[in-house]
Amino acid sequence: MTLAKESIDYIISFLLYGNEEAAKHVHLSAPLEWDALHYPVDITSTPIELRDGEAYVSPDLIYNTFFYISRAEELLNPQRDEHGRFLAKYSILGENNRLHIPQVDEYARMLMKSLDIPMPPSTFANICLTHDVDTIAHYRHLRGALGGIYRGEWKQVLASWKNISNDPAFTFPWLISQDAQVKDAEIIYFVKDTPGWGFDYPQYNLRGRDWHYTRNMLYGSNALIGLHSSYYGHIFNSVGYTLHRSHYLCCPIPQLRRLAKAGITDDYTMSFPDQAGFRLQTTRPVRWIDPETGELSSLTLHPLTIMDCTLSAPHYMNLNEDEAYFEAERLIEKVRQCHGELVLLWHNTSICKETYHKSLYPKILSLL
Repeated sequence: MTLAKESIDYIISFLLYGNEEAAKHVHLSAPLEWDALHYPVDITSTPIELRDGEAYVSPDLIYNTFFYISRAEELLNPQRDEHGRFLAKYSILGENNRLHIPQVDEYARMLMKSLDIPMPPSTFANICLTHDVDTIAHYRHLRGALGGIYRGEWKQVLASWKNISNDPAFTFPWLISQDAQVKDAEIIYFVKDTPGWGFDYPQYNLRGRDWHYTRNMLYGSNALIGLHSSYYGHIFNSVGYTLHRSHYLCCPIPQLRRLAKAGITDDYTMSFPDQAGFRLQTTRPVRWIDPETGELSSLTLHPLTIMDCTLSAPHYMNLNEDEAYFEAERLIEKVRQCHGELVLLWHNTSICKETYHKSLYPKILSLL
C-alpha cells in the first residue's frame, strides 16, 4: 500500500505549519510503500537531508505522521471497551505514557529547524470552548420528573416545571458568563438529535419551546451549534450541521467516512475518553486520511485536549481537583508552545453534580 500523492503533499505542508512555498522544496528520500500497516518506527537519526537547496525526508517521518493522524492503530488493535471505543489503555500511546508529548508537532519542529524556518509563536492559534448538551433539563420530561419525585426531590421538580431556569441542569447562563471571560474564544454547543432511547436517553425536543428558549440564549451569546450524534453511530441527522462530536466520544473509522459523506466538515471527538492528552499526537486541527485507502478526506479533526469527566471519573483518571488542575495546566502549556488549538469539553450537567468541575473550570479558563 502507499499513500495518495495528495495525502503525502498534505502531510509535508502540515508538518511545515502550512508553509506552501517551503513545502515545494521538500521531497521523499525514497518511495513510501508498505506491505501492511505497522506501528511507527523509531527515528534515531536526523530524518532530513539537504542537497542543493532541496530537502529530502525519510519515508518513516511521513509514515509515522500518517499513522497518528489517521488513527491507523485502530485497524491493528481490535481491543474495544463495552461501548466499542478504542481506549488509551489499549494504545501504544497510553502504554508508554506518550499522550503528553504531541510527537507529530515534534516532527514539525525537527523539520522546520532543519530548513531554518522559524516556528510560529508560542501562543494559541485558537481557543475552542465546547459543551456537550446531553440534556437541557433534568425534570422537564415525564421520566425525569417521576424519578425526581421518587427520590424525594419534588420541590426541585415543581420549581423546574414552573421555570426551566430553576432546573439544576440548566447551567447555560453560568457557562456563558464564564466563557465570555476568554477573549476571542470560539464557543460551540453540541446538541443531540437522536431517537432518545438507550444510551441516547434523554432526548430533548428540538422543536419544543424549551429548546427554542435555550437556542436563542446560546445564539445571543455568539455561540455556534454543532451536532452531538447518536451513541448508535449509524443514526444521525446531519442536515443543517457542519460541526460534530460523537456521543460518548465513540467515533470508529467507518463513522468518520459517514460524517464526511454527510457534509460534516469539522469533528471535535478526537480524544481518548479514559486519558487526557494528544490522541492524534498533534495539537493542531488536521485533515483526516483514511488509513485503509490512504486518501485525504474533506473532514478536519480537531484534537480534544481535555474532557471534564476524563479527569474525575473513577473508571478514567480519577484525579482530585488539584491533580486535575496540574494535568490541565501542563497540557494547555504544551498546546500553547506548539501554537496549537486548545479544545476543552465541559458538559452543562457536570457543573451541577457533586464534583469539583464548577470550581475547576474557572481556574482552567484563568490560564488562558
